[in-house]
Amino acid sequence: MNLRKWTPKTRLGNAVMAGRIVTFEQALASRLPIREVEIVDALIPNLEDEIIKVNMVQRMTDSGRRPRFNVMACVGNRDGYVGLGMAKAKDVSMAIRKAITAAKLNIISIQRGNGSWESSTGPGTSVPMKINGRSASTRVTLMPAAKGKGLVIGETGKKVLDLAGITDVLSRTKGQTRTTINYAAATFNALSNLNSTRISNEQKERLFIHKGRKLE
Repeated sequence: MNLRKWTPKTRLGNAVMAGRIVTFEQALASRLPIREVEIVDALIPNLEDEIIKVNMVQRMTDSGRRPRFNVMACVGNRDGYVGLGMAKAKDVSMAIRKAITAAKLNIISIQRGNGSWESSTGPGTSVPMKINGRSASTRVTLMPAAKGKGLVIGETGKKVLDLAGITDVLSRTKGQTRTTINYAAATFNALSNLNSTRISNEQKERLFIHKGRKLE
């Protein structure tokens, strides 16, 4: 991103532009809301995006049927950061751009670890413990898997976990798992719930738990 073309409009944006905040962790620690997508682009420059779902709905008007597009997008750096967002627009390309922006503004850092008894070395490539997520009637349970197991989850869940940087996981699902949007949202919710789970220092060391990007 070319920061020269960016004029920050928020306190956090000005802090990033001035170089007072140089990592995403510092941005989160500031407790200031992330309202400018340029903040995310500046602090996590290697983000990739994936379109999860594109729906077209038609609305009847006096002039006839008018299409409208609903899009869900996922972004991540494949190393500890992932975001999910939705947007609507009359034009599909505009809806995609808006969904990617929404995903960036909804980005979180995730916790990874080796919660499986079959893995005893770091760094963590799975989830550190069993965790549940839900969206509407769809429920997803993520469980630790040994290194090399791969992502044992549906294709929609794989897209979210892959962009998050998780390479090994077992899963269980309930409800309307064929609903792509709810499946993706439930998977993202499970990752988000890890951040509100209390983890002791002993667990962090034993399970090789780390949050965000892997430290070299």
